[in-house]
Amino acid sequence: MAKFGRLIDTKRCMGCRSCLSACAVENHFTPDAQWNAMIEYEVGTYPEVHKIYQTMNCMHCEKPSCKAICDKIGVKAITKNEYGVVLFDYKKCIGCGYCASVCPYGVPQMNTELKPLNPGKGAQGMETIAFADRHPTHQKRAKAAEKCTFCWHKIEKAIKDGKQDRIGKDQDYTPACDLVCPTQARWFGDLDDPKSEISMRIKATNAVQLKTHFGNKPQVYYTLDKGAKS
Repeated sequence: MAKFGRLIDTKRCMGCRSCLSACAVENHFTPDAQWNAMIEYEVGTYPEVHKIYQTMNCMHCEKPSCKAICDKIGVKAITKNEYGVVLFDYKKCIGCGYCASVCPYGVPQMNTELKPLNPGKGAQGMETIAFADRHPTHQKRAKAAEKCTFCWHKIEKAIKDGKQDRIGKDQDYTPACDLVCPTQARWFGDLDDPKSEISMRIKATNAVQLKTHFGNKPQVYYTLDKGAKS
């Protein structure tokens, strides 16, 4: 059994936002409910100053705060599957927003209204698929929490096709954001396999998890540029 995770290298990221655009089209996130966000900040002291670009998406924590609170209030709309992916069930969600308030990474988004990806320009990406034919992670509704799914619809397809070894390598089986990075700042794969490319890169680059003091044990790692915040 694999446990999937991501490595983001802030030393390589140039802030182009290709990953954000790819995710928006693949998963129909809108400005009101972003599944992937870019944080920019400057570090250093003049004249040794440079900018950090740090993308933030769901950390798919081993101990997700969102799931804990959702279970505690009895809604149980959040699950963590056997592959380590944290998923929201839009049909069960009651829109209370507790998941958003307890996440240390600010991940869950409350989509108060379903809007077109590009208003007035016609359907694009996932919008071109009839609602009933969409993957459950794309059957969104207003006033429900949503977030990055590691493109579970692609991972699930790889598993069904018997192509689990191609996850993180083939277009059909790899999260959209990780496919399009022009500087190879994003890597996706099996964290449980010490010989997987992502595991070896995490070790080689001394990658770290963010905000470890909360105890969530995120499955997204960062190779931090000089001065970057962890």
